[in-house]
Amino acid sequence: MQDQPNAQAEHAAYPRQWEADVVLSDGGTVHLRPIRPEDAEGLIAFHSRLSDRTRYFRYFGPYPRMPKRDVDRFSQVDYVKRVALVALLGDDIVAVGRFDRLGDQDSAEVAFVVQDEHQGRGLGSILLEHLAAAARERGLRRFVAEVLAENSTMVRVFRDAGYQVRRAMEEGVVHLEFDIDPTEESVAVARAREQAAEARSVHNLLHPRSVAVIGASTDHAKIGHAVLTNLLTADFAGPVYPVNPEHRSVRGVRAYPSVLDIPDDVDLAVVAIPAAGVDEVLDACLAKGVKALVIVSSGFSEAGPDGREIERRMVRAARVHGMRVVGPNALGVVNTDPGYRVNATLAPRLPGRGRTGFFCQSGALGVAILATAAERGLGLSTFVSAGNRADVSGNDLLQYWQTDPGTDVVLLYLESFGNPRKFARLARRLARTKPIVVVKSGRNAVRPGLAATSVQVDETSVQALFDQSGVIRVESVAEMFDTAVLLAHQPLPAGERVAIVGNSSALGMLAADVAQAQGLRLAGEPVDVGAAAGPEEFAAAVREAALRTDVDALVTVFAPPVAVPGTAYARALREALRAAEVADNKPVVTTFLAAEGVPDELAVPGADGAPGRGSVPSYPSPERAVLALARATRYARWRAAPKGHLLRPDGIDAERARGLVEAWLTDDLQRLTDDRTVELLRCYGIELVAFRRADSPEEAAAAAAELGYPVALKSVSDKLRHRSDLVGVRLDLAGEEAVLGAYADLRRVSGQDEVYVQRMAERGTSCVIGLVEDPSFGTLVSFGLAGVASELLGDTAYRAVPLTDMDAAALVRAPRAAPLLAGYRGGAPADFGALEDLVLRVAALAEDLPEVRELALQPVLASSDGVAVTGARLSLGRSSAVPDTGPRRLR
Repeated sequence: MQDQPNAQAEHAAYPRQWEADVVLSDGGTVHLRPIRPEDAEGLIAFHSRLSDRTRYFRYFGPYPRMPKRDVDRFSQVDYVKRVALVALLGDDIVAVGRFDRLGDQDSAEVAFVVQDEHQGRGLGSILLEHLAAAARERGLRRFVAEVLAENSTMVRVFRDAGYQVRRAMEEGVVHLEFDIDPTEESVAVARAREQAAEARSVHNLLHPRSVAVIGASTDHAKIGHAVLTNLLTADFAGPVYPVNPEHRSVRGVRAYPSVLDIPDDVDLAVVAIPAAGVDEVLDACLAKGVKALVIVSSGFSEAGPDGREIERRMVRAARVHGMRVVGPNALGVVNTDPGYRVNATLAPRLPGRGRTGFFCQSGALGVAILATAAERGLGLSTFVSAGNRADVSGNDLLQYWQTDPGTDVVLLYLESFGNPRKFARLARRLARTKPIVVVKSGRNAVRPGLAATSVQVDETSVQALFDQSGVIRVESVAEMFDTAVLLAHQPLPAGERVAIVGNSSALGMLAADVAQAQGLRLAGEPVDVGAAAGPEEFAAAVREAALRTDVDALVTVFAPPVAVPGTAYARALREALRAAEVADNKPVVTTFLAAEGVPDELAVPGADGAPGRGSVPSYPSPERAVLALARATRYARWRAAPKGHLLRPDGIDAERARGLVEAWLTDDLQRLTDDRTVELLRCYGIELVAFRRADSPEEAAAAAAELGYPVALKSVSDKLRHRSDLVGVRLDLAGEEAVLGAYADLRRVSGQDEVYVQRMAERGTSCVIGLVEDPSFGTLVSFGLAGVASELLGDTAYRAVPLTDMDAAALVRAPRAAPLLAGYRGGAPADFGALEDLVLRVAALAEDLPEVRELALQPVLASSDGVAVTGARLSLGRSSAVPDTGPRRLR
C-alpha cells in the first residue's frame, strides 16, 4: 500500500483525542476509543458472542471463529490508513467500527458490527459519526461500503445519517458511496439523535421504578437517613431499598448489606456515604446494573486534588458501565409526577405538582429554592440539583425539557458553565417553545467543586449569549420567582400595551412610571376607582379594561379598604377576569394584599388542587409586578420574531482561505501583514478601499497620483490612526501640495517615515466590526459606532457565531448610538442591508477559520450608498477553544 499524500506518518501515535463517552438512544452510555493490540482477547470474545446471522451480515459468510492472523490484523492498526474504534460496556467490547483507506485515494471502505443484544441502541450511527470525524482528520473525503441487500438495518444506518448516499446493486450486494464532510442535514440528524439520547438518559434518572439508598442510616443526623425519610414521606410509587450492612432495617424497611444483595432490579441508587468508600459501592452498582446514580455525599472535587481524582475516576467508571451520575455533593432529584412521586433529595419540603422544571448547582441553595417555590404557590414538574456537576449538567436537563410534555417553564440557577457553546445552542432552540429564566451567579468566583468542569466567561459574553438565545436573565432568586409565577400561570402578552386599574392613584402612577421605564406602552391613563369603591365597581373597571382591544396586558393595583374584607374584592376580580375571558390571551398581574405568589382567593386550582393556569400572581409592590410583566413582554417579542436563517453570502472562497491560513499559521500568535490581511479578507468578499504604503513624501505623492485624488494620509500607528481627534489622519487631500504638507505633519506627530495613502471613500457614519475570541463561547462578532463616547461607555454589541440573518440585523441596531445610522436629525440613513451583509461575511470567516484570533475592521464607513472598509487588523494563532461541532460525546 502506498504512502499517504502529504507524507503523513505510516503509523501514528495512539489518538487519544478520539476517545469519547457517548449516550445511546435508550439513555445508556458506552465508552468509545481506538482499538489497541491488547484488545485481541476482547475481540475474540466479542466475535464469539455474535449470532450466526450477525456474522453472516458482517463477513458475507459463516466465519464461526476468528483466525489468529485476522485477530492480529483487526487489533493492530496504524491509526492513519487503517483505523478501528471499539465501544466498551464495562470490560466488554460490544461494537467495532473500522475504515481502510483504498490505496492512495481520498476514499476508505467503512464497516461496523454490533453485538446482537445491543443492536437497536444507536451504536451503528455513533460509530459512523466518529469514524467519519477520524477519517476527515486523516485527510479522507469519502466512504464506501458493501452491504448485503437483505441487511436492511445496516443500509438504513447509512441512508439515515444525512449524507448524500449513492447506491448501486450487484448480485445481492448494495454498494454505497458518500462524501463524509458534514452537511446541514447530517448535522441536523446528529443533533436530533443527541437530543433524544440525552433526554432519554435524564428520563431514566427521573422515572425510576425502584430506588436504593446506599448509606441509609438509623442516625437522624445523617444524610442517608434524611434521603430515605424523604423518599418514603413523598410516597414513592416503587420499592425503596435501604443499604446498610449493620442493621436489618432502617425506618421499618428491610435493609440489605450491599446493593448486590437486593433481590430485584435497581434503577436508581442514591449514594450517601463518605467519598473514600465510593469506589467499592460503585463496583457493586455496576455489577447490579443500576441505571443512574445520585451522589449526595461531599468530599470530592470541592475538597481538593485528591477528591477531584476520586470524582473523575468515579464518573469514568460509571459511564463505561452505562450509568449517568448526578453530583457529587448534590441535593438530589425530584419528580412530582403522581405516577412516580420521587423525592430523592435532602429537602424535606416539596412544592406541589406543577409544570415548571428547575435546575440548580448549589445544594444549600436548592433547599431554599424548593421552600420558596412552595411558599409562592409555584408547582414544579421536576427538580435537579447537580452539585459538582461531574456528569449530568444543565444542558442535559435542557435536552430533557425540550420534549417533556409535563414542563412548560424552565428555571436555571447557574454558578458556571460547563459547555457554554452547547448551552447557547440548546437554550436558543428550547426558548422558542418554552421560556427559560436564569439566575447567573459566580461573576467573580466559582465554587471549588465546579472549577474542574467550568470555564470563565466574562459578563459581556454572558449577556450577549442570553440576549441572542431568548433567555430571560434575572439578578436574584426573588426576581426569578417573580417572573416564574407569571409565566407559569398567565399567557404571554401579544404586545406592549398595558392597562392599569386600581383603587389608589399613588400606586397607579408608580406602576405607570415603571412600565414606561421598562419600554411598555400605557393604554391610556391609569384608572383609579377610588378608595371607597366597592367590589362590584372595582370588578367592573377591571372587566372593562380587560375587554379593550388596545390592551395586551393588565396590571391591577389594590390597597385593601378598611370597611370591606379584601376577599370580597378578590372574588370579584377573579369573576371579572373570567367573564372577560382573558385567561388565554392577556396576562394579569396584581398587588392584591401585597401577597407574594398566588393568593388562595386568586388561584384557579389545577388537577391536584395546586394553583394552575389562569391563577393571578400577586406581588408586594407595583414595581415588582410590572418588572415581571416587562420581562415576559420582551421574551414574547423575541419569540414572535422570525427565527432567521443561517446564510452564507455569495462570493466566499473558503477552501482558498483555509489553504492560506494553514500556510501562514505558526505556533505563536501573529499579526498578519497588510498584504496578507487583504488577501484573506478578499476570500470572503471583503474589499478594503485601495491604499498604498509610502516611506517618503515623494512616494506618498506618487501613490496619491496612482490611486486618484482626493486621498487620505494615515499614520501606520494604530494608536494615532484611530484617535477621534484625527491626529493621525489627514483627509480630503486634493493635490500633490496637500499630500506633501500632510506627510510633513504626520511625520512630526508620529516620528515615523511610513504612512498609508488611501483613496477617499464616500463619507458615512464610522463603525467598527470585529471578532473577539471568547475562551468559552468561541468567537463573538462585535459591532459598535466609532467615537470616544461609544468607547467610553462601552457601547458595543456582541453576538456568538453562527449568525442568522436576523442576528446580523439585530446586531447592527443594538448599540445605543445606532439611531445615528438611521438618519438621526435628518441625516441620510445608512444602507443597513450592506452592513448586515458585511457582518455575515465576518461571521462566515469566524466559523470557517477558528485560527483567526482577532479581527478589527475599523473604520467601516456606512452611508446610503453602501459600506466602505478603510482599515483592517487581523491576527492568527492556534485556537484552544473546542467548537460545538463534531461527533456526539459527553463533556
